[in-house]
Amino acid sequence: MSRLLLTVRDLTKHFPLKGGFFGRSRGVVQAVDRVSFDVHEGETLGIVGESGCGKSTTARLLVRLIEPDTGEVTFDGATIGRRLAVRELRRQVQMVFQDSYSSLNPRLSAAASIAYGPFVHGMARGPARERAHELLHAVGLDPGLFAGRYPHELSGGQRQRINIARALALAPRLVILDEAVSALDKSIGAQVLNLLGELKERFHLTYVFISHDLNVVRYVSDRVMVMYLGKVVEIGDVETLYRRPQHPYTRALLSAMPSMDPARRTVVAEQARSTTVQRLAHPAAAEPQKVFRYAFEIAETSFDPQQARKQLELFREVLPGLKRVAILGDQGVSEALMKANEGQARALGLQTQRLRVAGPNPDLEGALAAVRCCTKTSLTETGSGHR
Repeated sequence: MSRLLLTVRDLTKHFPLKGGFFGRSRGVVQAVDRVSFDVHEGETLGIVGESGCGKSTTARLLVRLIEPDTGEVTFDGATIGRRLAVRELRRQVQMVFQDSYSSLNPRLSAAASIAYGPFVHGMARGPARERAHELLHAVGLDPGLFAGRYPHELSGGQRQRINIARALALAPRLVILDEAVSALDKSIGAQVLNLLGELKERFHLTYVFISHDLNVVRYVSDRVMVMYLGKVVEIGDVETLYRRPQHPYTRALLSAMPSMDPARRTVVAEQARSTTVQRLAHPAAAEPQKVFRYAFEIAETSFDPQQARKQLELFREVLPGLKRVAILGDQGVSEALMKANEGQARALGLQTQRLRVAGPNPDLEGALAAVRCCTKTSLTETGSGHR
């Protein structure tokens, strides 16, 4: 295995919620909460999760666009802020942002935008401009046609290529790509993804790739990290994680992945192929301890009680205040299995609420009723319901 390039330990960033006449703090949003992971040299680490889970905030913390509350980031053995200054970090770590237009200075031409970084870091204007022309050619743009163009004169794909060239101008070792292709149409996005692969091989780069598109992440990544409400819930080899997800949230995320089969609207990971996993409620991130974050219904005829215990332990890990669980099943689940699952829950000190629903695809409203019963609250109080 290649050596560690980036090590992150207990990285935390909370944003205060202010309101009222005097703007007093009335709580915090746990944007990033004790996140820890490693990135090996030469690999691509994919980061996935729903909007608001802390992916982009984590990226900005890594390059110190935002200062963390606590935690430690070590790059190639040097701790940022101690042995490694932020200015030197910026030479080694660069970032490509989602919005290709707003991340470019409208007053600078393409070549000037790329040359600006090397010039600020001490390179003379002439060599800096030559470097810009070399990188324009490297990202597939003819310098003779595009060097003098301004952002409003470029297409979205061309602007993103300029942003990639600008990120490579200082010869970094790590590039963070925050939704770098999500704003592009599929054909242009595919071209940019292939370009990123070529540049990785040519310049010996390491990537942290952030995206909502699970298929794209599977295509480009060596390992995948799953985030939910500011926490890392699962991390592992890309094929292992996609085929055998361990965490309930990862299973729910993969169950929503679009399928190429028109007969099926979504594709479920192989282990969960006979299991219905639906996201039922998304509470406010500012008060996760007051309500259930997620409820999952399991409708599997060959359900292993030991697997139930493992799943309940995972529930308790992400739900510190969990006291009661809903045991949900369809007509295919036997009474013995329902009792076995209830026994596993009670062995962990959890109260149970049983609900049987008809059909192979349990009714969402019935499941939501069980959630309301278990949480003693309504969905309007817990947050926004997703269907």
